[in-house]
Amino acid sequence: MEFSLLGPISVTTGSAELSLGPAKRRSVLALLLLQPNTTVPLEQLIDSLWEDEPPEHARTVVQGHVSRLRATLAEGGAEAYGIELTTHGSAYLLRLPEELIDAHRFGELVALARPEAAPADAVPLLREALGLWRGPALTGTVTSPPFAAAAHALEERRLTAVEALGRAHGALGEHEQAAAVLYSAAVNHPLREGLIAGLMRALFHTGRQSDALEWFHRTRRLLNEELGVDPGERLRGAYEEILRAEAAGARPAAAKPAGGARAAGSAPGGAPSAGSRPGAASGSGRPGSSSAAPSATGAGAPPVDGETRVPVQGAAGHEEAPGGPGAPGAGRTGSGPADGAREGSGRAGAGPRLLPRPPARFLGREDQLAALTSVMTDRTTGESPLAVVTGPAGVGKTACAVQWAHLQAGAFPDGQLFADLRGFGEGDEAPAAEILRDFLLALGTPPERVPGSAQAASALFRSLVAERRLLVVLDNARSSAQVRPLLPGGPHCATVVTSRSRLDGLVATDCARPVGLQTLGHEEGVALLGAMLGPDRVAEDPAAARELVGLCDGLPLALRAAAAQLTARPRWRLARLASALRDERRRLALLSAEDTGIAAALRMSVARLSADDAQLLSALATSADGHLNASLAAALAGYDPERTQDGLDRLTEMHLVDEEATDVYTISTLTQLFARDERGESGEGATDGTDDGSKGSGGRG
Repeated sequence: MEFSLLGPISVTTGSAELSLGPAKRRSVLALLLLQPNTTVPLEQLIDSLWEDEPPEHARTVVQGHVSRLRATLAEGGAEAYGIELTTHGSAYLLRLPEELIDAHRFGELVALARPEAAPADAVPLLREALGLWRGPALTGTVTSPPFAAAAHALEERRLTAVEALGRAHGALGEHEQAAAVLYSAAVNHPLREGLIAGLMRALFHTGRQSDALEWFHRTRRLLNEELGVDPGERLRGAYEEILRAEAAGARPAAAKPAGGARAAGSAPGGAPSAGSRPGAASGSGRPGSSSAAPSATGAGAPPVDGETRVPVQGAAGHEEAPGGPGAPGAGRTGSGPADGAREGSGRAGAGPRLLPRPPARFLGREDQLAALTSVMTDRTTGESPLAVVTGPAGVGKTACAVQWAHLQAGAFPDGQLFADLRGFGEGDEAPAAEILRDFLLALGTPPERVPGSAQAASALFRSLVAERRLLVVLDNARSSAQVRPLLPGGPHCATVVTSRSRLDGLVATDCARPVGLQTLGHEEGVALLGAMLGPDRVAEDPAAARELVGLCDGLPLALRAAAAQLTARPRWRLARLASALRDERRRLALLSAEDTGIAAALRMSVARLSADDAQLLSALATSADGHLNASLAAALAGYDPERTQDGLDRLTEMHLVDEEATDVYTISTLTQLFARDERGESGEGATDGTDDGSKGSGGRG
């Protein structure tokens, strides 16, 4: 006879499973199994079974359940196994050999494993222990706080075992297996820093540096947005360890091939194959995947093998100097301060490659990509090129910048740096000192030599890169002042900034060249839906596909969220979703996918407005067709003409309002719906939608 707590509550004898009856009876058995060979007071059982005030006949109910359990166990031959359920006054005792309980066997196996001292022995022990799990612990019990706490404690023990198995595989050099084991747990527990740190190290050792760094940035955002804290020592330590290894040119050790009982795809809990990577198939942190994995910058389901990966060493297409891609001096002659600095820091390999992986299903934007290339390759001024990619929330600024950076990586053999400035997010914007520290570590500066002040760190950064061919991508900037300390100074460096604001200050003082992104037209939008859903599904109803593009205002983020809804509902035709989106009370809710959504993105923009400008935007949302001039705007808001014009200028700068021609302004339908919801003019459906999308990567794009 065996008792199961690690999954659905069950009792098996031989090949048969005993019928345990309703949830409360299973819960009584679970509580007795959690405290085997110990008397459990009747009052404790009552308190655990009823979350609210128990009924007057609660004692009788519990006594009845115990009586039925005693009979069920007896029918299964409990006496032969030394099992006895007895009454002791106002308490009950389940006497049995504890090794019959799967949770007890799990604990013994984990205790025997020594992942660091004896990893070869620890791997089979931990795999056997984790193999005892058949689902979430205590499934089938009542949903009361005591059972929730007990299930959480068991889950913590499982995660500790998963982390130990990852360390054991790592100690054996089996980094692919370690990544496969840790991935599934990390997806389901994105705030568990020790787990993420282990996954980052495993990914780095398999050559997937970009994925490892992306997990760090995604987790840092989640910690900030959900808990209001910064990464702890373990997570930060793993990040800095990877940056230092990158800067030193250390090549990750080749992972041992999977084989036999240690096949990478056989990890407990349905972990994916070792080739899996964080991030949704539709792009990092973007909707559109049918997998259960979340998005992030975030992260979602792993792409299938064969999709584009971030280069591990070097970048295709650039000339290689002796010593390999990106070696000091590649593409240059002579030496300078930067060369000396690099030699002093021990830099011997390829430059840092901190770009996120290329956006999945990226389509179009040929004109904007060409404009970026024109700006970045303009050497006529002798200055470091600087481009600012601007546009409304959800238009795809980050995707465009990252796509271009990967396409042109070969022009920057000394490395590509990337930072999310968090200018539009739930938490505070990223301090310049924090970003510069990451950059300096990636460039090989020892941690103890990184200046504490942003001003000194900025000066050191400019000095180190003065002679390098380096690309810097600064994503999600709030203001020009936030960007300036992070700009490199060398003529061979180039910088791409993305922002919802026009950043006119950078244009004025640093000769930045703006590259604007507009919403997608019907043809481009339909093509994106086809890429996300498959061309056959879109071809079934082309009229509905075009209508969806219009209902999404042509915003790629909204279209990806719509595609995610359809992916999750494979039997829906496009027309059914279009019909649902016509209900303005539900539209924002439907255009959200886990931690990503238009409502969340707009909220981050509106949160940066002054009270006057937010009130003006709310007034503009009452316009019947979204078209108005300054006089009408003043009438709607009750402002004087000068105050109204100043407010319209600021809203236009933030791309919340578009000035189509002189004194002709438009506000998009989705922005109108959001602003109305903020005023409480819409029903509960839309309000729920904004809440659903209020976390995570809504602050970018």
